Amino acid sequence: MGDKVLINNKKNTPNMSGHRKKDASLGGILVRDLITNITATSSGHKFQNGEYRKHPVEPKWHCPRSFEMDELSMPHFSMEYLTPMRLGNDRVVLQLHGGGYIGPMKNIYRTFATYYSRALGGGRVLTVDYRVAPKHPFPGALEDAFAAYQWLLTQYPAGKIILVGDSAGGGLCMALLHYLKDQGVPLPAGLIAMSPWTDLTASGESYHTNYEKDPLFGRTEDSMLFNKDYVGENDPQNPYISPLFGEFAGFPPMLIQVGSYEMLLSDSLLVAQKARAAGVKVRCTVYEGMFHVFQMAKGAIAESRQAWKEVCQMLEPGRL
Repeated sequence: MGDKVLINNKKNTPNMSGHRKKDASLGGILVRDLITNITATSSGHKFQNGEYRKHPVEPKWHCPRSFEMDELSMPHFSMEYLTPMRLGNDRVVLQLHGGGYIGPMKNIYRTFATYYSRALGGGRVLTVDYRVAPKHPFPGALEDAFAAYQWLLTQYPAGKIILVGDSAGGGLCMALLHYLKDQGVPLPAGLIAMSPWTDLTASGESYHTNYEKDPLFGRTEDSMLFNKDYVGENDPQNPYISPLFGEFAGFPPMLIQVGSYEMLLSDSLLVAQKARAAGVKVRCTVYEGMFHVFQMAKGAIAESRQAWKEVCQMLEPGRL
């Protein structure tokens, strides 16, 4: 796996500022502009600050016929265990969902689970509906992620487990790795992080340079990026809260994907830089003109299709 910052446009030279010459695909621009227009409304702002995420109203999710879904109850949270009808791989994905640490699991992550299962060539996926703030601030989410990982260790060796997560879930994956390493627990085979939230102090350069550009969180400080419900009275520089501030030596290989328009761009670039300096294999791909967790567009835009193709490549036999 590559160990450098990459861009989906090979003609451009990467830099740490996130500025690039080429824009997104036409479809990507249309979706990006649509998000910008929505978040400019009063109802859209409720999405920015997380109000809508706290109590999502969604239709019942129907498991595809090619899969089975088991609901597992843990002492403080629940998990969903997706198994393909034709099990073709002995590895498993542990998925930690996004939502700013204030939103519970949504249907999109159940769909993501089917994507990851297929990317494995027919593997199981365990998705954790961990406790969220403000009712359960730090360390609730980390405790639940650790309990889920321990449960998986009763079923699989660590080398067969891959962590995946987006946004807060991507940051939580890295926080979990810090905790596992500190506790002497065997680490998983690898990590896939989409737009990971790794710095809850919001100190990165892109929080300023992309403030006007970010279609989802830009142009306001009343957003989940500045929400302290999860941090509570704790130090936001605690690596178990903001994994950017931890030590990355010994981490497994990582694939990080991020959009160049994100306020969270620095969260990915700085983690990649720090992990690489510690000897970790890192592939960090900056997708031109893209917004936060653009992978949710699935097959609708070229960048999302390419990102999922990259995920499949990461999960190919022998890569981890």
